Amino acid sequence: MAESVLPKQRETHSQRSRASDLLRGLVWKIAIATLLLMAIGSATRVMNAGLACPDWPLCYGQLVPTQQMNLQVFLEWFHRLDASLVGFSAIALAGLSWWWRRELPKWLPGAATFALFLIVFQGILGGLTVTQLLRFDIVTAHLGAALLFFCTLIVIGTALGDYKGTGTAGKLSWVSLTAAILVYLQSLLGALVGSRWALHQCFGANQLCTVMNSHIIGVFPATIATVTVVAIAWRTMGLHPALRKLANLAGGLVVLQILLGVATFYLHLQVEPLTVTHQTVGAALLGCLVALTVLALRDRTIASSKLAIEN
Repeated sequence: MAESVLPKQRETHSQRSRASDLLRGLVWKIAIATLLLMAIGSATRVMNAGLACPDWPLCYGQLVPTQQMNLQVFLEWFHRLDASLVGFSAIALAGLSWWWRRELPKWLPGAATFALFLIVFQGILGGLTVTQLLRFDIVTAHLGAALLFFCTLIVIGTALGDYKGTGTAGKLSWVSLTAAILVYLQSLLGALVGSRWALHQCFGANQLCTVMNSHIIGVFPATIATVTVVAIAWRTMGLHPALRKLANLAGGLVVLQILLGVATFYLHLQVEPLTVTHQTVGAALLGCLVALTVLALRDRTIASSKLAIEN
């Protein structure tokens, strides 16, 4: 009897592993596409291509506006194409999560559904950016929703990964979570600066300087929190190598982000690739901190389990 049950258990475990691996791969592919989507969106904004397609969801009433195609139209059209691919992928992720829910962690269908909600909301905001003629609050919310969707994918992908923690992360998870929140808020301020052209307004007419200065001041708490994450990672004995690598990556990204920000400021947003890279690196830094937070929380769970067993 026991011998017949064992193969069934192995088969069930194998099915769960295959389903988890498949969805984890899909999640990371969507995350990469989303990072690319945000980079293209940034390029669309700095190249003044946000209204290159005057209608929505089509472009000049066509799926592919071949006659009107130029660099600006291409950027806006390709941005919508990538958004559509991400949207259909999110539908597939949610559908497969519910279809294979018995072979997957119980939290996954709900998380995938939440991600789908975010991308639908993101699509609505994308349409409103065109119909409302790039209203700054909608443009800012558009990026904010994209970053939330990106973070949700990072959480799902990291939580599905194999991780055998050492139980030594301690307070690293809460510090990295704080850093992630501060970076997210700083990204929103950056989006507000960009959507209102605050840098040009401040230098040209001494207007909206408060918005620009708020973004500059916001660099300090986000940087201090990230540097604290790196310091804790290096001071913690026996820390899992994955956590230390992510902390090092976050430290490198925040230094690069500051350098890009300074260059962008002094060049008055005149070098478009520099501005796009600045926003993309900020999103990558946010994703890195979110992944670090998830792994550190998993590490804390392992430590709590060991403590419970010992007691």
